[in-house]
Amino acid sequence: MNTNLYQYTLRLADNGLILSHRLAEYVSRGPFMEEDLAITNVGLDLLGQAEAFLKYAAELKGGVTEDDLAFTRDEEEYTNFHLVEYPNEDYGFLIARQFLFDAYNIALYTQLKNSKDATLASIAAKSLKEVNYHYKRSSEWIVRLGDGTAESHDRIQQCFNALWMYTHELFEADDLDREMAANGIGVDVSLIQADWNKRIADVFDEATLSIPTVAKHSLVYGKQGGHTEYMGYLLAEMQFLRIKYPNEVW
Repeated sequence: MNTNLYQYTLRLADNGLILSHRLAEYVSRGPFMEEDLAITNVGLDLLGQAEAFLKYAAELKGGVTEDDLAFTRDEEEYTNFHLVEYPNEDYGFLIARQFLFDAYNIALYTQLKNSKDATLASIAAKSLKEVNYHYKRSSEWIVRLGDGTAESHDRIQQCFNALWMYTHELFEADDLDREMAANGIGVDVSLIQADWNKRIADVFDEATLSIPTVAKHSLVYGKQGGHTEYMGYLLAEMQFLRIKYPNEVW
């Protein structure tokens, strides 16, 4: 087994997997029916992307399925960003979190579609079509709320102020990231950051929002197996059926 490629593929899978669960928690709670359907569809897209990466990771590892990797790992074995663990406090937090992640994802897949690994490149190329829609939708919402009423402006700004400390993690490269990028398999995190910064700045400018200034909140991030206090509760819900009925076929 190529251990490094396996671990890198898990990293690509886990963000979509965990965020799709957060979005599933909000189904039927959207501000109106069309948006409720949009939240559901975005969550399904992210789950589909995660499934494709997990299926590849299972093939690399051998002896496991994508469902095993999704639902039976311990907390410290998940490698997702802290940002996607953050709970759905209200719709403002949901769409602010989504926008921050969408801006990251579109930059990620734009690079990853050129990967020397044919499977990763194929997943990225297919996912990019979905992620472009995700980014368009969430950025339009940020402009709508930021440049709307005084209350909507203040509330979405407060959401970004609270979430901003989780954004530093998106661009923290470690040895595995650097190795995968050097081999032409993974992505250059610095290029993702440059793209992300521009997208954020352009949308914030149109939305009349201010980019927060917040220090890093942690020295141990998701890719090292460190998680926030929210992760354990999320996994308890997400993994319940698989752990309670391990031999059932759905």
